[in-house]
Amino acid sequence: MIDKTFATTLEIAAIPVRRPKKALHNRVNRRELKELLQKDPVKRVTLSFYKYAQINDPQAFRDELYAWWDALGVLGRTYMAKEGINAQISVPEQQIEQFKTLLNSYEMFRGMRLNVAVEAEGKSFFALTIKVKDKIVADSLTDPTFDPSNTGTHLNAKAWNQASEEPDVIIVDMRNHYESEVGHFENAITPDVTTFREQLPMVAQLLAEQRDKKILMYCTGGIRCEKASAFMKHNGFENVFQLEGGIIEYDRQVRAEGLENKFLGKNFVFDERLGERISPDVIAQCHQCGQPSDTHTNCANLYCHILFIQCDNCCEKYARCCSEKCSEFNALPAAVQKERAPSMTFNGSKFGKGAYKAFRKAGGNLSFGG
Repeated sequence: MIDKTFATTLEIAAIPVRRPKKALHNRVNRRELKELLQKDPVKRVTLSFYKYAQINDPQAFRDELYAWWDALGVLGRTYMAKEGINAQISVPEQQIEQFKTLLNSYEMFRGMRLNVAVEAEGKSFFALTIKVKDKIVADSLTDPTFDPSNTGTHLNAKAWNQASEEPDVIIVDMRNHYESEVGHFENAITPDVTTFREQLPMVAQLLAEQRDKKILMYCTGGIRCEKASAFMKHNGFENVFQLEGGIIEYDRQVRAEGLENKFLGKNFVFDERLGERISPDVIAQCHQCGQPSDTHTNCANLYCHILFIQCDNCCEKYARCCSEKCSEFNALPAAVQKERAPSMTFNGSKFGKGAYKAFRKAGGNLSFGG
């Protein structure tokens, strides 16, 4: 339930109060929502934030946030757990100050940095989803002596550039392979992993003989490096540093201060855009024809929906699909697709995130994709 203080705060801010009844969830079809958002003239601000904090009742807090975020017209994806919150959202431009005021009404959020997307037009999300998880970043760590608050030293963009030029420094990308494939810092180690949980022990093992060297870690917005840098220190690494605010904040500071940009390519983002251009360099290739391209897309066949890189020519040739099979299937009437889909296998329908890696290495020609 929303307490009286919360309801009063909303009413003072002239925001309609929606008290939760049974469940607070979006129930509108995704395609409908996407079409509605594209037609909506309201300007929106895309932003992200995270906060490690002790939340005793994540479900109750989730319902409370959903009530007032929904009232403000907030869209996006948020994960909440007893260890904190991780949010990627968009807010109507005319509501952004009210959003910040209400966010700061919670002690845990005061002084927290909001990472504002530079390129986004606000059409990055089309539904509001807040999910309660075991952890806001899945890490599979169970060691009770691990202290996630003992993080590495934070570096702003200027300090990061200076540190990256020092001799024998090691730069580590703490993102997944499909993120680093389209963009990464110069000379960075980019582990070929699918999940953060498998990356943590891999990086520690990879650098086991180099504990005395300076380790620079980075990720999209900083949340993964909070845990990763603490994990490295827990495993005996002494000189651990992390990029403050991740690539998103680095890009903002570089533009604002006129600094040298040491990031090559795109920054993968987890919304409809699937990427922000950080530098003009194109360092990836189309997974179907091999031509230079760094445009991620999800197969237009929703029964496949595999994530892959596709150039403009292949996008036209395959009608935004990953294969001829998916292209032909996607051209069928929706009723026919629904009838046939249960008996068919597509590139992305049975293999989860690992399908991206397999699809990439097979050059867009997986045998099960047709």
